[in-house]
Amino acid sequence: MIDCTAGATRPEPVKPIITSLLDTDLYKYTMQQVMFSCYPNATGKMSFRCRSGRLDLDLKELRTQIDSLAELSLTEEELLWLGELPFITPEFVSWLRRFRLDPKTVHIAESGGHVDITVTGNWAEITHFEIFILAIVSELHCRRHFRGKPERSGELRLQTKIQQFKADLGDQADFNLVDFGTRRRFSGQWHEHVVRTLQKALPSAFAGTSNLHLARTLGLKPFGTMAHEWLQAHQALGDSLSDFQQDALFTWLDYYGGQLGVALTDTISMKAFLQDFDHSLATAYAGIRHDSGDPVTWGEQALAHYASLGIDARDKTLVFSDKLDFDTAVMLYRHFSGRVKVSFGIGTYLTNDMGQPAPNIVLKLVELNGQPVAKLSDSPGKVMCEDNEFIARLRASFLRKSA
Repeated sequence: MIDCTAGATRPEPVKPIITSLLDTDLYKYTMQQVMFSCYPNATGKMSFRCRSGRLDLDLKELRTQIDSLAELSLTEEELLWLGELPFITPEFVSWLRRFRLDPKTVHIAESGGHVDITVTGNWAEITHFEIFILAIVSELHCRRHFRGKPERSGELRLQTKIQQFKADLGDQADFNLVDFGTRRRFSGQWHEHVVRTLQKALPSAFAGTSNLHLARTLGLKPFGTMAHEWLQAHQALGDSLSDFQQDALFTWLDYYGGQLGVALTDTISMKAFLQDFDHSLATAYAGIRHDSGDPVTWGEQALAHYASLGIDARDKTLVFSDKLDFDTAVMLYRHFSGRVKVSFGIGTYLTNDMGQPAPNIVLKLVELNGQPVAKLSDSPGKVMCEDNEFIARLRASFLRKSA
């Protein structure tokens, strides 16, 4: 239950949870770069949702943590490292040198026993609040709500997973495991511990992390391309609602060329995505990412689509990233082995499996330039939009397109 009251049990002020602007996922910077370059005046609104019930938060403590983000800036060492990534431009690095977050764009309230968080402002400037706020909320909730010694339980679970993984797969050089655990982690310290452990224990299978701070400090490869935010935005940026996915995907290709070529499929649904993923896009993109719905069904749909276009799927990659655990990842690896390259982005199962339920939280784009945008997905629980009439129009536009 949310606790907004003062009392003797209130924790002492804590040090900032986020201490680097790189303590976020790579796709926040790849998307921000195109926002800065192509849509510098776009304005957006993001809205928070907890899908797993009430959170145990002190809202004043949450406000303090979010306000502390205003103190952060990228160091010269961080800027140099970012600039060495082949897809980051010198112009963007120069802009980032002056970039600061403005916590005044974040509104926090308590409503009906639930925390309500919205962020509004220039799209390129507010986008980073997503991962930072989610990581802060997750860590604050876990500090107050988890009982006993969660790190001890988490370590036992982590070691058991690693031993079982080794027993199931041995030393599979083509198994590609990536840490996707920033947003719902138990804590930043625990996140780093998990990544260091995987790096040492599974050197062949563990390919890297989506977290830029950990990639830089631990010498790992950073992974990521685009998120739902990018595709959703083009529901407002494009000329035609029915063509927004192609608008988003072609704009990305025009900007990045052959780099960062994994497309996200479930902003509306896999069926709707495949209608738009024509031969030119399917050829140009290196692969696609799964984030909702049954993963085997999704993968088989992808392979059938590539086959229908005359494209050899063995040259493509399917990235799985929806609520994965090692058992599911190993099953998918075996199911698709030899037919397509596969990669597995695993999050909460690794960074917040402490023997107690982790919060299932999101902060999604709901408006751009004053117009509603939506994520419909292949899982009903993941639908997110603040305008039911817009959802109906969006669904109708794709029904007409498929007719």
